[in-house]
Amino acid sequence: MSSDSHVSRTELRGRMARIPEVLSDELVERMAHDRAHGWVNPFRAEDADAIRREDREGDRASIWRPAYVRDVEKILHTPAYNRYAGKTQVFSFRSNDDLSRRGLHVQLVARIARDIGYALGLNCDLIEAIGLGHDLGHTPFGHAGERCLNDVYHAHTGRWFFHNVHSVRVLDVLYGRNLTLQTLDGALTHNGEYEQRVFELSGLSGFDEFDRTVEACYRDGDIAVGHLRPMTLEGCVVRISDIIAYVGRDRQDAIAAGLLDEDAFEDGLGGAYNSWILSHASADIIEHSYGRDRIEMSEELFEEIRRAKAENYAKIYRASGIEGESAAVLARAFELMYERCLADLLDRDESSYIYRHHILRIEQHLAHYGRTYEWERDPHQTVVDYIASMSDGYFAELATKLFPEIRFPRRTYINER
Repeated sequence: MSSDSHVSRTELRGRMARIPEVLSDELVERMAHDRAHGWVNPFRAEDADAIRREDREGDRASIWRPAYVRDVEKILHTPAYNRYAGKTQVFSFRSNDDLSRRGLHVQLVARIARDIGYALGLNCDLIEAIGLGHDLGHTPFGHAGERCLNDVYHAHTGRWFFHNVHSVRVLDVLYGRNLTLQTLDGALTHNGEYEQRVFELSGLSGFDEFDRTVEACYRDGDIAVGHLRPMTLEGCVVRISDIIAYVGRDRQDAIAAGLLDEDAFEDGLGGAYNSWILSHASADIIEHSYGRDRIEMSEELFEEIRRAKAENYAKIYRASGIEGESAAVLARAFELMYERCLADLLDRDESSYIYRHHILRIEQHLAHYGRTYEWERDPHQTVVDYIASMSDGYFAELATKLFPEIRFPRRTYINER
């Protein structure tokens, strides 16, 4: 039965069937006509309008490396990008090699968003940059780790941690990559936890306002984060693509991990829901957004995304993800790790891991740009920078090394179901 207890599976499938899988003949004809006549979407983000903090010679666009292509390359060559491969999407202690990691997730987001963006005549290079960089600030252990780090950081400082806000810090501060405002804004505003039917633009136009927005997120938490809107249509497309990318894929992973059966979900599609949402959501969004100054979806698709996401929370994230397995152990490990790293900084213990594995490496990267890591100014932020940068495996190994009382679940490759 559906979360609406009076709605049967048959009725639910009937509702889903009303969401088209392909574009209407009328829109296909219009798109073909537009392309034949050289139509350019007047609302796309143009490379010529890209804004950077610094006018570096090496960052200037060229005929063969436009502004947002440079952003993509900067992101790919950031050490934090390599760590995606070791970070959880949902299932932390199941080592089935077919389960998604954060690295696959960002590629799926970029791919889905590029498909939609191409149909809408948007800047696909900007879409790719936002898609690949949007989760660079994610903690180990996915959203469970994010909550743990936020809890201890907030208890110490009164400030809030959000992975999307930290993605901006990783790119803009820790690695000093001088990315465009448009890419950083897309990373900041991507948060797929806040679904909307219509995405309208913020009107943001400069770094001063952007920096105030970032600071408000640290200071005000959900009050600020919940009101974020992208400055570009490209950022809007990535934001909705984030949800499309995980809502079906996480179901496939839950089934592959042996936690749920194919028939466990209300719609009865099991892992095939991923294919369903990819095709139907993309067609619906293109149909309702083509040529417009906003990104929009039908009411039917919006309600279906909300329903499917709520079901994932009930049956996966709060039941069979890490929250249901070892939440107390993880929370304690984050608390101990935070306290130990903070003490090492305050004691100026340069033999500690936070010095050797984090501060020195960041300083080496920033030295290429004539910048320094001001880690002493805010030790709490430096601790957050370090912990958020860790992969699942690094965190678990370091925690058990430093705190023998911590016992994480044994990672299992073989599923007995």
